[in-house]
Amino acid sequence: MIQIQDQFLSIPLIQGGMGVGVSLSSLAGHVAKCGGMGVISAAHPGYNFEGFRKNPIATNCQAIKHHIKRAKEIAQGKGLIGVNIMVAGHGYEDMVKASIEGGCDAIISGAGLPLDLPKFAKGKALLAPIVSSGKAARLIARVWEKRYQCTPDFVVIEGSDAGGHLGFKKEDLLAGTCQKLSEILADVKKELQPFQEKFKKKIPIFVAGGIDCGQKIAEYIKLGATGVQIATPFIATYECDAAQEFKDMVINASAEDIEIVKSPTGFPGRAIVNAFVQKTRDRGNIHMQNCLHCMIPCTPEDTPYCISEALIQSVQGNVNQGLIFVGTQAAKIHQMKHVDELIQEYMQEMEGEL
Repeated sequence: MIQIQDQFLSIPLIQGGMGVGVSLSSLAGHVAKCGGMGVISAAHPGYNFEGFRKNPIATNCQAIKHHIKRAKEIAQGKGLIGVNIMVAGHGYEDMVKASIEGGCDAIISGAGLPLDLPKFAKGKALLAPIVSSGKAARLIARVWEKRYQCTPDFVVIEGSDAGGHLGFKKEDLLAGTCQKLSEILADVKKELQPFQEKFKKKIPIFVAGGIDCGQKIAEYIKLGATGVQIATPFIATYECDAAQEFKDMVINASAEDIEIVKSPTGFPGRAIVNAFVQKTRDRGNIHMQNCLHCMIPCTPEDTPYCISEALIQSVQGNVNQGLIFVGTQAAKIHQMKHVDELIQEYMQEMEGEL
């Protein structure tokens, strides 16, 4: 049994939030039903709801409440339901408040430093920043202590092998010189220790990036992690919310197909190199016909492409017209599985190593 403050998981696993529309209520609910933390991505959960194009923020808030409710129904009282919310997105405060109103158990926040997350949600859900260094963990903990007299309820560390947006410099990712996940874990543990002592609470740490088997889960638990966050392997599950064409791209991807790509957010990202990615390289900027005003760092005049439209296209099955974010281990995924089958496989492997 894994304790996170006053909440419990029966397995040491968080399913990573994947947007747009890859991890919604179906995937999150089924992971929670197995005793883990299922996570809904707050990156345009309302992309297929009526009114989305006219008022995306309000529609996304409506959608997040719908998906939290549905995920909890699927989970049947087991596990926890979290929401992953990007700091770099417009409507951040609205999405946090909608997640709380919807009854989520936890909010996990990255793509920037969630310095003001407690302002909107302190005491209403478990709060966790995503960090990629001990320095970031210390900064967030210091700011939360000073401004809000609290500290993170748990922390997620995303290493350089993770999918989607990454908290590392592009040149380090390309050169393979990023700090190892095990080293970041040691640094974060050290930086959080004073805050654990001051607030008299344990701050569980979950590690993510390139974890695709029970042996790796056991390895990080032995190094002091409470558990792991896994995302990419859950794409190739029947319960994942993405279109089958999206899942097939992951199943058929080779290591050579996965590269670091340029994202309008300003963060480097890891994705499958498909026709869309190739077009962004060959043509440079792709004209934006509509702007959803979703990313704070993005300006339509000079953005390379609309990342929201790219993600919406791919999750709906138009896989060569959009972006498909994956972690480094996507090339090892070769078949569809059910969520409970995948989790059972991981847990059996883990128990054999501990």
